[in-house]
Amino acid sequence: MTSTSVSALAPYGWDSAWADAFTPYDAEGLLPGRVVRVDRGQCDVITADGVVRADTAFVTPHDPLRVVCTGDWVAVEPAGNPRYVREYLPRRTAFVRSTSSKRSEGQILAANVDHAIVAVSLAVELDLGRIERFLALAWESGAQPVVVLTKADLVPDAVTLSHLVQDVETTAPGVPVLAVSAVDGDGLDVLVALVSGGTSVLLGQSGAGKSTLANALLGEDVMEVQAARDVDGKGRHTTTTRNLLALPGGGVLIDTPGLRGVGLWDAGAGVGQVFSEIEELAERCRFQDCAHEAEPGCAVLAAIDAGELPVRRLESYRKLVRENQWIVAKTDARVRAELRRDWKRKGAEGRAAMEAKRGRWR
Repeated sequence: MTSTSVSALAPYGWDSAWADAFTPYDAEGLLPGRVVRVDRGQCDVITADGVVRADTAFVTPHDPLRVVCTGDWVAVEPAGNPRYVREYLPRRTAFVRSTSSKRSEGQILAANVDHAIVAVSLAVELDLGRIERFLALAWESGAQPVVVLTKADLVPDAVTLSHLVQDVETTAPGVPVLAVSAVDGDGLDVLVALVSGGTSVLLGQSGAGKSTLANALLGEDVMEVQAARDVDGKGRHTTTTRNLLALPGGGVLIDTPGLRGVGLWDAGAGVGQVFSEIEELAERCRFQDCAHEAEPGCAVLAAIDAGELPVRRLESYRKLVRENQWIVAKTDARVRAELRRDWKRKGAEGRAAMEAKRGRWR
């Protein structure tokens, strides 16, 4: 591998570890490159020769989690019409969500990401449950989440803005929370410093201001921007593909289309990280399998009674745990059996409670 290749790819995250992983493909005369965009079996790859168009037919397996995606480092043919991607290097991190399909499938959104930036608009009421959902997927991916509250210039005063930031900080333990305004530049310097090293993926709903934020970070209007609807603050899909772009201050940014659905995909560890205070309390419960519903000696319920844990947090935790178990159960027979046993137990308890009530009424 030439020094030209190394210097050309360094701004996109190439390092000695990637070079070592590429050694077998270097011996075959293949070129290293990073996928900057994927579109229907074709992808754009940045190489030392510039951006090349390549076909992914050689690496399109039946497993949707093993398809080439934006952020992958790949081995691409040096010539040909069409050129082909021969393989992608083992991923360091991968951001995956469940699809809307009734089949049990995951969808990979971005690979080899260091920071997952969750963009949340302050132009509409905060949806803390949705933020928790995004954070669970971000933690599960292996990336460091960051919550960016966009459109801070629309908040009427500094006190209100401070309260909104505190609400999100409570929802996101261990996660930096930044309030920014792409219009007047407030807070952008902190975000620029944070993303200047490594790869960042920009996530959020349509209308969250992702494209405007991406343009602010890039220093130019690269991404098309459309105004959100005044009636509900929702936007349309401005970005339609995932694009990887080099930032002027260092680092790279992957901008993604707005996500209406954010389904969990085998994200048990991520859910536990988001609700770390509940997981820590659960370790002090009297029973190891405590469901935190009505069991004696439940430390979680005691924290709620003492006003130390919001009821909303526990309800959101239960919801995401159930959803994740359901997704995992689709492909794991052991988990399915455990869920069936749990449903039968709860059903028996419910019937017993009804019989007890009937006995008192007689």
